[in-house]
Amino acid sequence: MKKIGIVSIGYGWLPCESGPSRFYYISKIFAEQGYDVELITTSFQHFRKEPRDKEKILSQGYPFRITFLDAPAYQKNIDLKRIYSNLVFAKNLKKYLEESSGYDVIYCSIPSNRVAVKAAEYCKKTGTPLITDVEDLWPEAMEMVIHNGLARKLLFPLHNDAEKVYSLTDAVIGTSEEYTARAYKYQKRNIPYKTVYVGCDMDQFDDGIKTYAPEIEKPENEKWVMYTGSIGTSYNIDNLVNAAKILADQGRKDIRFMILGTGPEKEKMEQLAKDLNISNISFLGYVAYPKMAAYLSKCDLTVNSFVKGAPQSIVNKVGDYLAAGKPMINTLESEEFMNLLNKYDFGKNVVPGNAKAFADAVIELLEDKDHYAKMSENARKLAEDAFDRKHSYLEMVHLADQLIEEKKHG
Repeated sequence: MKKIGIVSIGYGWLPCESGPSRFYYISKIFAEQGYDVELITTSFQHFRKEPRDKEKILSQGYPFRITFLDAPAYQKNIDLKRIYSNLVFAKNLKKYLEESSGYDVIYCSIPSNRVAVKAAEYCKKTGTPLITDVEDLWPEAMEMVIHNGLARKLLFPLHNDAEKVYSLTDAVIGTSEEYTARAYKYQKRNIPYKTVYVGCDMDQFDDGIKTYAPEIEKPENEKWVMYTGSIGTSYNIDNLVNAAKILADQGRKDIRFMILGTGPEKEKMEQLAKDLNISNISFLGYVAYPKMAAYLSKCDLTVNSFVKGAPQSIVNKVGDYLAAGKPMINTLESEEFMNLLNKYDFGKNVVPGNAKAFADAVIELLEDKDHYAKMSENARKLAEDAFDRKHSYLEMVHLADQLIEEKKHG
């Protein structure tokens, strides 16, 4: 039986925690394809910023082994304490891999850059094939919000670590074409690569709708504009609050903004809504994945909201938004994603930070009934064709099989 070590810290949470993650599904599909799978992850849960209940997780009976390595706590996504936590995990990973009985292939996420470096160094030393999964761009994402000169200098090692990983890896998976291409920006290497969107489990998404949609009451005269995910500095939630105010002032109090999720800016955004004296926006806090799917099925528009200059590309929530089969308003400036939206005609791109343009887009999409129906149909079809994990994630298995065979035959 082929043995794979799957390494991820920030992206390795499990269904009994904050819902299933990309790396849970990667581990699961490798196990289903006959691999002996070990998911190597952290004792600290990045999404909730709290220690993990290891006993509860291990009692679930997942079809793969789970190894927890210690890492210190931190409270912010972009924080020196998070970088320190990653460094400690990387040190622990190096020791753990060196003491292991070996693997046929290692599959590792980047970021964390330093964690990926330790995996790459181990693979180079032992001749183990390495697949690097590019989940986010560090330090590019951090540079967007860190303006202090000294602090920015501390990000240089992240860039160097990224280049070291890309110089050593045997194959690359990216969650978007842009992320896949990042591995080759400064590295002219002829190695295999694939783009596999984060996507979603369409079956689980639909099961969540069946289970929880009957519980969600939506007034007949309301239209819901819905955002799900983190409420942080990158996501321009204040623009949604201001757009809600504009629509309320226009007498369109039938249009309600629904904000699902939590994060460091949540209280600030709630206070902004109070200061603007608007009642057509609701902050629902964290909602477990199955119920989130049900909420999305009830909404009329989804929102992919980002600030100007955000470096993200095709983010996690896109698969769920498309699965809901509702038109999307997008303010992310990623050329790749804007082109995808235009090509498949499932929504409208709007300049970030312009609340008036956003409010106008809401009215435009809701009032063009024929186009609305077509965009809804297009969104769901794209989800089924390109974002359903049970099909798309097989590309990762095929790539691992290829690398193992190539090593076997020299």
